[in-house]
Amino acid sequence: MSIDLDTLRATVRGAVTGPDDAGYDEARTVRNGMIDRRPRVVVQPANAGDVMTAVRFATDNGLTVAVRGGAHSVPGFGTCDDGVVIDLSAMRGVRVDPMTQTARVGGGATWGDMNAATYPFGLATTGGIISTTGVGGLTLGGGIGYLSRGLGLALDNLLSADVITADGTFHLASEKDDADLFWAIRGGGGNFGVVTSFEFRLSPVKDIYGGPIFFELEQAGDLFRLYRDFIADAPEEFGGFPAYQIAPPLPFIPEHRHGQTLALLVTCWTGDLDQGEKVLAPFRALAPSVAEMVGPMPYPALNSAFDDLYPAGLRHYWKASFVKELTDDAIDAHVEHGAKVPALTSTMHIYPINGACHRVAPDATAFAYRDASFATVIAGMWPDAEDDEANTAWVRGYYDAIAPHSEEGGYINFMAEDDQSRIRANYKGNYDRLAEIKGRYDPDNVFRHNQNIAPA
Repeated sequence: MSIDLDTLRATVRGAVTGPDDAGYDEARTVRNGMIDRRPRVVVQPANAGDVMTAVRFATDNGLTVAVRGGAHSVPGFGTCDDGVVIDLSAMRGVRVDPMTQTARVGGGATWGDMNAATYPFGLATTGGIISTTGVGGLTLGGGIGYLSRGLGLALDNLLSADVITADGTFHLASEKDDADLFWAIRGGGGNFGVVTSFEFRLSPVKDIYGGPIFFELEQAGDLFRLYRDFIADAPEEFGGFPAYQIAPPLPFIPEHRHGQTLALLVTCWTGDLDQGEKVLAPFRALAPSVAEMVGPMPYPALNSAFDDLYPAGLRHYWKASFVKELTDDAIDAHVEHGAKVPALTSTMHIYPINGACHRVAPDATAFAYRDASFATVIAGMWPDAEDDEANTAWVRGYYDAIAPHSEEGGYINFMAEDDQSRIRANYKGNYDRLAEIKGRYDPDNVFRHNQNIAPA
C-alpha cells in the first residue's frame, strides 16, 4: 500500500522523510546499533500541531506509531518497520520560571538540554545518569537518577503534560485535567500518546560534591555490603550507586590499570559541599581507592560525566529488576557475574530508590514499586556484531543469577524487547487500571512500540 507523503509534507511544518529521500537512513537510525528498521515515513514535528497531524495520518493509513525523543530506548522502540516514526528531536526548548521554580520542557529535549537551562538558576529536577538521554522517555517510564532519594523520581516532579492521543486530539493532562491520563503517563511509558511538552517542579540544586571512586575488584563484595547498610538511612542528599566497570583510559586512572575490571562507587552529595568528604568517610575507610575524581562540581558535569563512554551505535542488550533487600546471597551473585563484565562499555549499576521515592503511595502513579529499595540494571553494550552472542549471554546469565533475589518486575526503561512477558509484573496492582485507561485513549493499540500495555 502506498501512502501520500506529499499531502503530509504540505500539512506539517517540520521535516518529512520517506524511503526515497536523502537522509532516510540517518532519520530511521536509533542509538542501539543492533536495531535496523525501515519505517514508511519519519516525521520531525516542529510543534504539537504537527504531531496531531502525524498521528492522524498514521491512523488514517492504518499504520502504527513509534515515538522518538533521545533515541536511547534499548529495544529500539524509537523506530519501527512499516509505520510512522514521530521524531521529537526538533522540539527541545526549555523555559525556566525561577519565580515558580518550574520548567516547561519540549518533548524532544535531553537531560543535557534541561541541565543547561536550569543550572544558571541554581535549580534542577531528577534526571538520569547520561545527559544525552531523552527527558520524555526517562520520565514516562519513571525517572531514576542521582537526585531520586531527595526529590523523588522524575515523574514525581511532573506537574502537567501536553499529550496527543491516538485519535490525534490534544490533552493537557494534570491532577485537575484528564487526571486518569496524567496518572497513567507517570510510569506507563509511551503507551498513551505522544507527550509534546512537560512541566516540571524544580528544586534548589546547583553544585554537588561527588564523582567516581574505583576500588580493587576484590573489594566488590565488601563495597556492596557497606553500601547496602549505608544507604538504608543515609541523608537523602546522597544519591550515589555501586557498579562494575572496566577502567577506561581516563587521565585520573593510572595507565597500567586501564582495561582492568574494577568495583566502582559513583557518588553525588547535594548537601553542603563542605560536608561531602565527611559523608564519604565510611567508604574511605573501606579500602584505599585505585583511582578517583571526587570533589565539588556543577551538577550537569556529573550528569554528563559518562556520556563519552556510550556513543551512538553501540550494540545494546539490558535486563532490569527491582530489589527490596540486597541480601548477602544476592551480593554473592553480583560478585560472581559482575567480575566477568565482557566489554569496556558494559556495566551493572544498583540505583537507590528509597528516601523520597518511598513517600509516594504505590497507586498514586503508575510506578508501582514504591517498596523497592534498589533498581538493578545489567547493561550490555559493545561495539562489534561478532560479540553479540557472548555479550547477550553475559547479561542473561547475570540476570538469571540475581532473579531469585529480586522482585518479579523491573524498571521498564531498562528492559529488553524480550521482556514483554513481565509487563503485568512491572506494574503489579496498577496493571488493570492501566489497561482500562489504555482502552479508553488507545483502543486500537496504535502506540504499541513500547513495553506494551494491551488495551482492556
